[in-house]
Amino acid sequence: MDDLYSVMHNGFFELPLGKWMTRVAQFYPDNDAVVNVPRKLRVSYAELDRIAVRVARGLLAMGVGKGDHVAIWATNYPEWLYLLFGCAKIGAVLVTVNTDYKVFELEYLLRQSDAKCLFFVEGKKNLNYVSILHELIPDLGRAGTTVGIDVEGLPFLKNIVYIPYDESSPVPAGFSSWGEMTAMGEAVSEDEVAAVGDTISVHDIVNMQYTSGTTGFPKGVMLTHYNILNNGYYIGENLRFCPEDRLCLCVTLFHCFGLVLATMASVTHATALVTVDYFRPTAVLEAIERERCTAVHAAPTMFIFMMDHPDFKKYDISSLYKGIMAGSVCPESVMRRAVDEMGMTGLVSTYGQTEASPATTMSCQEDPLELRLTTVGRHMPFVETKIVDPETGLEQPDGVPGEFCSRGYNTMRGYYKMEEATRAAIDGEGWLHSGDIAVRDPNGYFRITGRIKDMIIRGGENVYPKEIEELLYTNPKVQDVQVVAAPSKKFGEEIMAYVILKEGETATEDEMKAFVGDRMAKFKIPSYVRFLPAFPMTASGKIQKYKLREMAGDDEAVKAANR
Repeated sequence: MDDLYSVMHNGFFELPLGKWMTRVAQFYPDNDAVVNVPRKLRVSYAELDRIAVRVARGLLAMGVGKGDHVAIWATNYPEWLYLLFGCAKIGAVLVTVNTDYKVFELEYLLRQSDAKCLFFVEGKKNLNYVSILHELIPDLGRAGTTVGIDVEGLPFLKNIVYIPYDESSPVPAGFSSWGEMTAMGEAVSEDEVAAVGDTISVHDIVNMQYTSGTTGFPKGVMLTHYNILNNGYYIGENLRFCPEDRLCLCVTLFHCFGLVLATMASVTHATALVTVDYFRPTAVLEAIERERCTAVHAAPTMFIFMMDHPDFKKYDISSLYKGIMAGSVCPESVMRRAVDEMGMTGLVSTYGQTEASPATTMSCQEDPLELRLTTVGRHMPFVETKIVDPETGLEQPDGVPGEFCSRGYNTMRGYYKMEEATRAAIDGEGWLHSGDIAVRDPNGYFRITGRIKDMIIRGGENVYPKEIEELLYTNPKVQDVQVVAAPSKKFGEEIMAYVILKEGETATEDEMKAFVGDRMAKFKIPSYVRFLPAFPMTASGKIQKYKLREMAGDDEAVKAANR
């Protein structure tokens, strides 16, 4: 009997993403695929497939072909998803651009990725993308079009297309628009799209995700149809997604969290994606209430912002019961709050990295709540995992911390045009080295205890920041906390704790030190405690620990101690 999944072989999808979209549209044509609450948009799976074909025709008309790179610089507009599936239909590679990028970073990405097209929106919050593009390319738009252009220093870039917020929104002077692109596609037949689609392999690159760049220059992670579709499917299976589910997508699409854990997990299960343009607590809570969402994915800080919002209890989110908390190490106390205050009894966590498409471990609905709150689950189906000694490379037994490594179908093809970096990440036996410290229990459940570079070595004692962070989270005055290394002439490194207090609370440095000292070994007491209103964040919701480390090095008390 033919069903939605009869095209799977030995547990894997063998269809590329564009053909999968057509298949799910045939089986569930009237199901909501994309719902955008801010602009009251509702698109079915059948409509999404038709739109993807229309976009593919427009791309072909602009000269975009199989293997060409198409960059998208936008918040979670519906067009972001249309472009993803349109590119997939013709074998083009969607290159995701961080929404917080400015001119230097944008120029680097466009040049390094060899992007042929750039699609962009007006901007995000205080960033105006039009102004940034004019700064990067001063003559842009003077010819009255940005299709078929030549840009000095960016030899591959031929098309720049503006995506207006809606049909009534003006298009900046001189820029080509989304509507013009799709109109150009009228000259290309659907048969031409289908002909290109028949040449696409499931092992072709479909997406390039640029790592956040918290260390060094960002690297383009090359991911295949096979990588992301299969990883998304098993993520959805662990969540027990089905066509009746409705997932609120509030994390960024340019990151694997939004693209795979949310989008691929949904489209492999005919689940509805309910989107907001970017994360705002009230917008997310409103979307969950209006669309009766059953699931939400968010980073720990996003959950905190929602639960701490003064109007939180005014929203009816009783339909909500499952989702993923991920994107950074998830404090047990925050997960417990989400279960208790948001009714998310089916909340799970997952662990991975962009280079692994991204999920390598995950808990599932049937796991005991305690394990879902305190671990990142067991290895994903068909993914091998091991813990190794970072110094010797020897595999560690259960209960002994070491570097987490994975191997399987989900491992990236490599970093684009960075062979040396690829070899540094993937060893000769195909193991992807994460740089994260983890420990596995005898039942196969993993706990992530920190990053190798985050480990603090104080006078010969190894201190794992997460241990101190978890303790400080139990302080009733503390909303959020991050622990990093501060340089020390005497000990090599000292402990610096950055604390965000709950609204209305006050505390002193000595008070926080005493709280740790009463409960932990003396060498784990922070030498310094600083109170902040917020942490530096990436656009994908990750805390930028490297910036906190820089702040620690610049701290006047730290510098004085090292004179």
